[in-house]
Amino acid sequence: MGVLIIVGAVVLIFVVIIIGYFISVYNSLVRLKNNIEKAWSNIDVLLKQRHDELGKLLKTVKGYMKYEEKVLTKVTEARTSFMNAKTVSDKAQADGMMAGALKSLFAVAENYPDLKANTSFIQFQDRITGLENQIADRREFYNDSVNTYNIRIEQIPDMFVARMLGYTKKDLFVVSESDRQDVEIDFE
Repeated sequence: MGVLIIVGAVVLIFVVIIIGYFISVYNSLVRLKNNIEKAWSNIDVLLKQRHDELGKLLKTVKGYMKYEEKVLTKVTEARTSFMNAKTVSDKAQADGMMAGALKSLFAVAENYPDLKANTSFIQFQDRITGLENQIADRREFYNDSVNTYNIRIEQIPDMFVARMLGYTKKDLFVVSESDRQDVEIDFE
């Protein structure tokens, strides 16, 4: 009888440890998943700020750059793509378009001394540049969060809990091939 009590106690302790471990893994995976969502939301906020600032920048630039319709069209199309983007992947692609369009815009602006000296343009350019730096920092944090999450859901024994919960691998924020290339500007 005493042996049965000891065996029962050991089994109970073992079950409590297993349940405690499951709860611990579950909570840490939920935290990681929510950190990814928070990291993307932080990027989204900055992308929205950039989108709003671009309208003001475009109004400032249009008067000076009458002959640079192609560049202004690229920026406008990129803004529209961002507004229509629904998924993280779509927004990342629209963000890449925007980054390329902004590089072109600022490069072409170098050819307009009056524009470069315009106080509003300088303020908006500085604001957009600051937002671009913040976006880059947030992308890095997002990718760190996704990487940590992806590693955890693929490691044993966390993998078993992740599969039971239906957690799947998340995509990293990747730069498009066009964003890796230098912007070529032809003033002719």
